[in-house]
Amino acid sequence: MELWKAIIVGIVQGLAEFLPVSSSGHIVLTQYLLGVREVGAAHQEDLSFEIVLHLGTLVSVLIFFRKSLWALTVSLFKKEMIEERKMIMFLAIATVPAVIATLLFKDFFDEAPGKPVFVSSLLIVTGLILFVPRFIKGKASKVKGKDSKVGLKSSLIMGVGQAFAILPGISRSGSTIAAGLVSGVKAEKAAEFSFLMSLPAIMGGFVLTMKDKMEQTDSVGEAFKSCFNGPYVAGAIAAAVVGLFAIYVVMGAVKRGKLEYFSYYCFVAGIAGIIYFSRG
Repeated sequence: MELWKAIIVGIVQGLAEFLPVSSSGHIVLTQYLLGVREVGAAHQEDLSFEIVLHLGTLVSVLIFFRKSLWALTVSLFKKEMIEERKMIMFLAIATVPAVIATLLFKDFFDEAPGKPVFVSSLLIVTGLILFVPRFIKGKASKVKGKDSKVGLKSSLIMGVGQAFAILPGISRSGSTIAAGLVSGVKAEKAAEFSFLMSLPAIMGGFVLTMKDKMEQTDSVGEAFKSCFNGPYVAGAIAAAVVGLFAIYVVMGAVKRGKLEYFSYYCFVAGIAGIIYFSRG
């Protein structure tokens, strides 16, 4: 892949991974526009590039939430840190729906990227999802009471939201934050939990992609070696830097109760994609 294309895809990955506009949908559509992918093909991903992009966005989360992640790690060795240990349990629970969905509907998820009009349509669905909390709860940033923190029920609901976001075009951060707000979680807590949820999701995607890459190369060393060339590393760095910026933007928007503002972009992008790809 050419350097400039790798950087563009990395920037798109960094922005869309955390902004509630669907990273998978934008990556797929960007690849079509750059000529990296052809309409109708489901397995055209460059697995090596996908691996390093995952690592780039993983770095963004590790940097932004370093204090929270350190506290969660320490809690494994300190029994008195009950709340942190509960959070680890809730994160595990929230991961289960996506794992089940992947196992049951893997073929469907694999075929979806080959349909750009379908992916574009799902961007519109993401826009609608972002409006749900306002219709149901009003301004979710004002939610208070016993349900303001993430619990067993809300973590499971957010996990279901993440499972739907396996489809390219459905935003993982958007669907999980919206699910948290609807289930009564305070806006800032919902956003933080959503981003922490991304860690096992990104790491799981990394492992599965690495597995596929190893099947192609029959060697762990060769698989890693193929990942770390100039353009790929540049794309990963772009994803990490831009991803960190995107997290700040989303956290600020959620605190102000402005999550649905991103829906307008999703509507425009989705409609534009449907029109463009319908014309072939």
